[in-house]
Amino acid sequence: MRGGYLAAAGAAALAMGCAAEAETLRDALVQTYNTNPTIMAQRAQLRSLDEGVALARSQGRPSLAGTAGVNQNLVRTGGGNGRNLSAGLEVGYPLFNGGRVRNSIRAADERVLAGRAALRATEGDIFTETVAAYMDVIRDRSIVTLNRNQVRVLETNLQATRDRFEVGDLTRTDVAQSEARLALAQSNLATAEGRLEGSEENYRRVIGELPDELDPPPPLPQLPGTPDQAVEIALANNSDLVSIAAQIRAAGRDVSIARSDRLPTVSAVGSGNYTNYLGTADEQFGGVGNRNTNTSAGVGVQARIPIYQGGAVGAQVRQAQAIQSQLLERGVEIERSVVANTRAAFASYQAAQEAVESNQVAVNANTLALEGTRAEQTVGTRNVLDVLNAEQELLNSQVAVVTARRDAYVAGFQLLNAMGQAEAEDLNLDGGALYDPVANYNRVSRRMSDWSDDATPQAVSTRTVAGPPNTPVTPPSE
Repeated sequence: MRGGYLAAAGAAALAMGCAAEAETLRDALVQTYNTNPTIMAQRAQLRSLDEGVALARSQGRPSLAGTAGVNQNLVRTGGGNGRNLSAGLEVGYPLFNGGRVRNSIRAADERVLAGRAALRATEGDIFTETVAAYMDVIRDRSIVTLNRNQVRVLETNLQATRDRFEVGDLTRTDVAQSEARLALAQSNLATAEGRLEGSEENYRRVIGELPDELDPPPPLPQLPGTPDQAVEIALANNSDLVSIAAQIRAAGRDVSIARSDRLPTVSAVGSGNYTNYLGTADEQFGGVGNRNTNTSAGVGVQARIPIYQGGAVGAQVRQAQAIQSQLLERGVEIERSVVANTRAAFASYQAAQEAVESNQVAVNANTLALEGTRAEQTVGTRNVLDVLNAEQELLNSQVAVVTARRDAYVAGFQLLNAMGQAEAEDLNLDGGALYDPVANYNRVSRRMSDWSDDATPQAVSTRTVAGPPNTPVTPPSE
């Protein structure tokens, strides 16, 4: 099921000629992928996890430090105040640290894998939100159109009813019923227009710009036939499960890191020192002909053997084990959630599909019923209220079928997301190269320089208010 099922959207747009300028679901997903702040923030979070590997590796590398100072004695017993200039260089290299570095690197790598899975999960969640926002606009625009048509029909009905009342063919009650139904339709239209404006603003929040004309979405791929099949796919592919599994493995490494503090550490060390007494050696050391400079250098091996640390190590180990236990329980929680969400999405999709079919039958039946009611009114067997009721029932069924189609498509995409098949690589987006998290990992994980900063961060996601880019919006002064 992996592959670009949205490829149909591009082909359909080309086939529509002038309508090709309308925005497609693929366009909305590409825009979201490239500019949504939630996805951009998750990518930045992953890059910070990449740096954790470099930090872990740094613990096993040599360290080099220099010292320098100028000292002036102010008070010295026996006189002979002196001064000196000193400089030193210290080198250290860890030879053995109880496995801390090895386990730290492996834990950091596991957290990178968890971060990559979290990024994929975020993509799926935001894409699901994008699809819902896209379909909400299509639904609400259709509902507004239906309500506007209903208002026009009722205005015509009211005029006709008034004309017939003037000639004595209808009563004042018939006119009042027509006026009331028109007022209700106008109220419903205002409500629908308000809901549409909210949907368009939500579209801009998720995708970054207000919607243009929207093409119908492409068909969804073939979905599983049973909820058990959907759950099986979800348990194998869901990125939340992949992420928590990597976090659990990292927590196991953290326990080993904490235990390493019980073991000795061995380091190779080297030092060099230079001291210049600035012509005051004789004064300081009470003689004549003392050397005015002094240099020294040495190498060695140092071992640190912990004997008792106040119970700190035991507490750190137990703390790491508690965190590992927490993540294990969290893994079960996420597994339950994935199973429940998958089954719920499957049920919602099936119910919405059935609702589409049933509501379409209702639209067809109400269309015939309205035509029959109007014909019967002309011969006097139906009254104005019967026609008004038939028109309202047809509108209700039309709104219901539009809503059910939206619900079916969104539920189907939610099912894809629950199964781990609504991520960028599954959608075959043609908006340029996909973000490659491995590239940044390879770039930074083995860096050794203390001076290799990146450029000052700038926001990548698009803003939806006017003003200079990448600056906070300040409230107006009172």
